[in-house]
Amino acid sequence: MQKDEIAGRVTTDRQSSWFSGHFPDNPILPGIAQLKMVADLIAASRDDGRHMTGLSRVKFRKIVKPGEILDIFATFVQIKEQYVFRITSGTDEVCSGVILFAKKNTL
Repeated sequence: MQKDEIAGRVTTDRQSSWFSGHFPDNPILPGIAQLKMVADLIAASRDDGRHMTGLSRVKFRKIVKPGEILDIFATFVQIKEQYVFRITSGTDEVCSGVILFAKKNTL
């Protein structure tokens, strides 16, 4: 059973492969890495066989540098089988959007 509200905290590791090549003289955390952090947090809270099927209304608002502490918040909206999420760094919003979920198809 999923939790209605979940939260997590991540410190962006300076040695992470996400930073290699993105960009060599000015490393920043790619948006896809931010979305993976959110998806991983949500997946860890679920045990009902559902999985992520899409993203909607994603907005990136702040560049994330190595070593930053990120707080991730997600709220489940049961009627639509989705989570509304946001990532913050201190008082700044880093990223926000919606992650959609569905049951896995079994053949």
